[in-house]
Amino acid sequence: MTCINRRDLGLLVLRAGTGAVLVAHGTQKLFGWFGGGGIEGTAAGMEHMGFRPGKQSAVAAGLGEAGGGVLLALGLATPAAGAAAAGAMAGAVAVHAPAGFFAQGGGFEYPAFLGFTAAAIGVAGAGRYSLDHASGHVVDRPWTVALAFLGSAAAAALVVGRRAQDRTQDKNDSDSEGERVAEADASPEAGTTA
Repeated sequence: MTCINRRDLGLLVLRAGTGAVLVAHGTQKLFGWFGGGGIEGTAAGMEHMGFRPGKQSAVAAGLGEAGGGVLLALGLATPAAGAAAAGAMAGAVAVHAPAGFFAQGGGFEYPAFLGFTAAAIGVAGAGRYSLDHASGHVVDRPWTVALAFLGSAAAAALVVGRRAQDRTQDKNDSDSEGERVAEADASPEAGTTA
C-alpha cells in the first residue's frame, strides 16, 4: 500500500480549485451561466474591448478558460490545459493593464494570478492523482510542454498585438473625425444663419 504523497495531493487541490474558477468564467462566456453574457453578450463585450471579430474571440476565450479548466482539474493533457488557460488570461491582462496592477482598481492582478497558476501547473505536471498519471503520461511529455506554451504564447501575442493595433487605429480615426468636426465648426460658413 502506498502512502498519500503531500506534493501530489497539493497539486490535486490546486488543480481542482484553479480549474473550477476557470470553468466558471468560461461557462459565463460560452453559456451565460453564473450571470454571464453567453456567446452573444460576450461577443459584444469583446468587440467593445477591441477583440475582433467578437464572436470568435468570445468562443476562443470561453474554450480556453472552460476547456483548460476542465482539463486542469482532471489532470489530463496538463501542459496544453495550462497553456490554453494562461493564453486566455493574457488577453484579460491586456484589457485590465491600463488600470494598473491591483484588482480593487480594475487592474490585472486577478487574471495574472490565474494565468501564472495555470501555467505553473502546466509546467510542473498534474502529479500522481491525475488522468495524465493514470494514462502513463501519453499526452504529458516534455516536448508537449514546449509545444503547448510556444503555441499559446504565439497566439496570445498575435491576438493582443492585433487588439493594440486596432485600438490605435480606432483612436486615430476618432481623432481625425474630431479634427474634421472642429474645422467645420471653425469655418466662416458655420457661423452664418439663414
